[in-house]
Amino acid sequence: MTPARGRSFLGRGEIAELAEPVFGRGRRVAEAQRLRGGSKKGVYRVLFEDGSSAVLYVWSAEEDYWPATSGDSAASSGEGPFSHASGLRFFETSVACLERAGVRVPRLRFADGTRSRRPYDFAFAEDVRGGTLEERLTDDPLGARAVLARLGEALELMRRRTSPRIGKVADVLDGPETAEGGSRAGRPPRIRQAQAVVLDRALRHLDEAAARVGSIAEVREQCRAVLEELAEGIEPRTRHGLIHGELGPDHVLVDDRDEPVLIDIEGTMFFDVEWEHVFLRIRFGEHYEDLRVDGLDERRMELYRLAQHLSLVAGPLRLLDGDFPDRRFMEGLVAHHTGVTLELLRSR
Repeated sequence: MTPARGRSFLGRGEIAELAEPVFGRGRRVAEAQRLRGGSKKGVYRVLFEDGSSAVLYVWSAEEDYWPATSGDSAASSGEGPFSHASGLRFFETSVACLERAGVRVPRLRFADGTRSRRPYDFAFAEDVRGGTLEERLTDDPLGARAVLARLGEALELMRRRTSPRIGKVADVLDGPETAEGGSRAGRPPRIRQAQAVVLDRALRHLDEAAARVGSIAEVREQCRAVLEELAEGIEPRTRHGLIHGELGPDHVLVDDRDEPVLIDIEGTMFFDVEWEHVFLRIRFGEHYEDLRVDGLDERRMELYRLAQHLSLVAGPLRLLDGDFPDRRFMEGLVAHHTGVTLELLRSR
């Protein structure tokens, strides 16, 4: 990927300097490839002369295309479930939490958040070379069903791990309330209902989208009323499951045993499982039937579906204000999710 507007990405020489203390001088870096698609961190495949490989993650301002204020108000800079989850702290905590739950993620080889060697956080992890589940579903949809079944089992393991609080695992597990509900230091838990957080966020996204997209502006008041009506009818909850948050088939790798491996995990959080299933339905399309589960709250699903489509209009618009390189892709997202939002409102 060519750096946009003067961004400086890592070259082979710098990556080799990072790798040498981790892998030893005997494993020389032959090639380093910056992988496409990331918007918050840099992802590099590091190929060694002995034929082995690793993945390097880099969290730096050069690699993060999101504006300083991400549009999620206080949640963008604090401990909210939709905070800007970019950094080694989020990554390491999510790796540990998912592994404890029995969910496969790339094995962490080394991590450095001291910034003593470089002015950024970085980590080396296992290079899972089986491609993405998205590719598998395209090339061999019948054969991919076994991987989908195992992904469903992983999601069930995550759903069983619960917390009375909502938020990123790095915030919940380091906060005043543990994932098992124990209070720390005698401080009262800070508990807010997930649907209230989603409603506030959706209303902000509605305002952002309406300011930029004429067709959204025309239905702004109707959309606001629908969001508020849906949220008002949702019953409170006291426990929330562990979810990935943005689990599309491109965020699932397949290893050499056909096991699903979750990536882009910094946003892993305790939240309503319905949020995960709405996103799964959006991204997996017809293949979602292999991941569907019983017992979900349909009213939550309805609210979260409208909220997510609004987010998928407002978020790409913010990236388009910057120098994100794949602008056509983002413009397509805005157009598609604007159309779905309008259709959802017409169908009511």
